[in-house]
Amino acid sequence: MEMEQMNKVVGDEEKERDVKVGMKRKLRYTELFIRLLTLILSLAAAIILGLDKQTKVVPITLVSTLPPINVPVTAKYHYLSAFTYFVVANAIACSYGGVSLILTLANKGRKNGCLAKAIIMLDLIMVAVLASANGAAAAVGYIGHEGNKHVRWNKVCNVFGRFCNQVLAAVGVSLLGSLLLIFLVMLAVLKVQNKH
Repeated sequence: MEMEQMNKVVGDEEKERDVKVGMKRKLRYTELFIRLLTLILSLAAAIILGLDKQTKVVPITLVSTLPPINVPVTAKYHYLSAFTYFVVANAIACSYGGVSLILTLANKGRKNGCLAKAIIMLDLIMVAVLASANGAAAAVGYIGHEGNKHVRWNKVCNVFGRFCNQVLAAVGVSLLGSLLLIFLVMLAVLKVQNKH
């Protein structure tokens, strides 16, 4: 009778251990998938804005008595420092995503606390970098879309519509990548909490 109870207790402990191992493995695969998605999204955002270019012929009136002169005007990302910062920040986040994915794969299952802590800290830094880049690009995009009457900045998105739409798409994709990085940090906090 006692032997049956001991076998039942040991069996229950083994099932509980198997469930914990399964949960850890599932959490690890989720983390790897999110890291891969973050890499892809930040790469996509950098490419979308980095290749964004639109040329339009704009009539410019020099003197009101003369007819306007048609001048080709080009909009490129590197004409605005906020967009350049956005492309560089997303390229850095993409590179970091690749490195962190490799480090996470190399660390598989080992209890290397220093490496895990370094990855968490770098995840937080990447969240801050992407958030600042998204904010800067969104602010300049908003001014391009709405203009600013107080300083006499005219709207440009009514002329360069495709360019502005690609800026919006790039900021949206990058924002998704930064939200995934925030989710990774939350997962790391949950791992630490479950250990203690």
